[in-house]
Amino acid sequence: MPKLKAYILIFLLIPFSIFAEDGSQLWLRFPNVKNGISVDKIISKGNNPTIELAKKELTSFWQGQIVELRTNKALKNLKDGYTIKSSRDKIIISSSKEIGLLYGVYHILRLQQTKQNLDNLNITEKPSYDVRILNHWDNLDGTIERGYAGHSLWKWEDLPNKISPRYAEYARANASIGINSVVLNNVNASPNILRKDYLEKVKVLADIFRPYGIKVYLSVNFSSPKVLDGLENSDPLNKNVQKWWKRKASEIYKLIPDFGGFLVKANSEGQPGPQDYGRTHADGANMLADALKPYQGIVMWRAFVYSPSKEDRAKQAYLEFVPLDGKFRDNVMIQIKNGPIDFQPREPFTPLFGALKKTSEMVEFQITQEYLGFSNHLVYLAPLFKETLESDTYSFGKGSTIAKITDGTLMKNKITAISAVANIGKDTNWTGHHFAQANWYAFGRLAWNHNLSSEQIADEWLKMTFTDNQDFVKPVKGIMLSSRETAVDYMMPLGLVHIFASGHHYGPEPWGDYKGGRPDWSPVYYHKADLAGLGFDRTKTGSNAVSQYFSPLEEIFGNINSCPEAFLLFFHHVPWNFKMKNGNTMWNNLALKYQAGINQVRNYQKVWETMKPYMDAQRFEAVKTKLDIQSKDAVWWKDACLQYFQTFSKLPLPQGVEQPKRSLEELQNIKLNLGHHN
Repeated sequence: MPKLKAYILIFLLIPFSIFAEDGSQLWLRFPNVKNGISVDKIISKGNNPTIELAKKELTSFWQGQIVELRTNKALKNLKDGYTIKSSRDKIIISSSKEIGLLYGVYHILRLQQTKQNLDNLNITEKPSYDVRILNHWDNLDGTIERGYAGHSLWKWEDLPNKISPRYAEYARANASIGINSVVLNNVNASPNILRKDYLEKVKVLADIFRPYGIKVYLSVNFSSPKVLDGLENSDPLNKNVQKWWKRKASEIYKLIPDFGGFLVKANSEGQPGPQDYGRTHADGANMLADALKPYQGIVMWRAFVYSPSKEDRAKQAYLEFVPLDGKFRDNVMIQIKNGPIDFQPREPFTPLFGALKKTSEMVEFQITQEYLGFSNHLVYLAPLFKETLESDTYSFGKGSTIAKITDGTLMKNKITAISAVANIGKDTNWTGHHFAQANWYAFGRLAWNHNLSSEQIADEWLKMTFTDNQDFVKPVKGIMLSSRETAVDYMMPLGLVHIFASGHHYGPEPWGDYKGGRPDWSPVYYHKADLAGLGFDRTKTGSNAVSQYFSPLEEIFGNINSCPEAFLLFFHHVPWNFKMKNGNTMWNNLALKYQAGINQVRNYQKVWETMKPYMDAQRFEAVKTKLDIQSKDAVWWKDACLQYFQTFSKLPLPQGVEQPKRSLEELQNIKLNLGHHN
């Protein structure tokens, strides 16, 4: 009998240990629940679902003194922000909104979890953006476009009757970092999401998310009136089409009174839109905005509008939207990708930022690593997000950063917003790679406060997710902070972009030339390698994309000697023997960058091996396996790109660069079947 008891005890312990160390708890690994504050030590007058959640978090995890939760309408200038103040015997969290109190509770729990000093607190927090939104590219069949962490969280076939516990867990994770909005479905939207049966499913999710302060939005297909109800067309100037959208908006808001609005991808990559009827983006966006206006809903209209064109792809969004400046309703926001091409490891910021002086603009980032090794590569994205937000556009003079343009500092927008494409799926650890959780976390923290540093966010996340032991935190933080630059080095240094394998975008294919297809989906379109040199001439002698930037950037980018070397091949066709700032030729610098990326990943492997004593075996081994893949992929990138470019440069690899492991012919024969282009 004692032996049986022992087996039962082991059986009971195993599931808990698996749950505890499989990554499912994200950064919400708060201290032992037995030591939470008792409910009689929480002072609160409110009794709504959000307040109840705040109390539950405190009674489960807060180990400090009495906490008072106060709603204070005098703090409405903080929006859903809050103050946290210590008095002699308690901590007072105040906000004009209940959700602000929940955010404040997560703030003190984060301080406790990272072992910060909790004495004499005097904190005031106001979010940088009103709308802090995750865009899910989830399809109604459960697949996720550019998703690398399993199938969709949303089980449409089970809803509205069967509810997954992960819906509330997802909402809680978002609330803990201040994310307050979510687009549930892919921008390549199925019209079916607007059917009555699907809207009833959406309502269930909205009801679960509401106490966590999260509003639901939907991506809509512009042809929905024609497809769903047989209207003669979906022309935005057709009165019947306008009425259809107004009826649909009314139907949605009856089900979901706090529905956020629509996200629209139109006339891009084959998606329908107003241009199908000779109308403008403003015509299409305004029709939807008018339908949502009575309910305070907003339209987020994407500026990703690449159609077949002889014009440089980097120029197209600017060319289409600048002539429409001032023609959009005040509840329309133009959602602009951070770079002018497509979520590349590095590209300059989109010149559309600041060029629209009378139109609200919002940034769109990509958390999911479509072009950064999927969930196989450790690439911490906060430095990429910060690089964009801190870029000076000079549109309102020096200091006109993208952050200040989009957060309402320089443009008095009715509403401000920031978005990112989610990397979340059904995998137990949510994001496929344990370190990819840091990118979800980093986006939320920067959406709340874009002045936070990449280092501070990494420090928080590591302490909350793994351990606060500095012997772990310091070296692993070093990996995270350098990882984006490392990825750029082993993939596309010196301003190269979009030389990925077609369709799935995993791995290199610089030789890709899709004759008969769209030129701007071909790697050769972007790198322009020839006997003379490498790179895309976007100066006055080329496509003149530099002219879309404000002075002095136009002149800086347009001059090969002043252009930042990080963007050199983006703006210039550079001779192979061009002398760089360090005295090396462009060819030697290019080759040494690729090798430096490989060396860095190998160094990450060595550092990670020494981290074993500080963490659980399960996550240690999972990350180790991913680093092994990343290391092999880095060599693949170097060997493929340098051997291919060598067919033009005719130059030897410089000293310090390893000879290729496989021939160019072998590498060109690698064909991965990982999905389709859409």
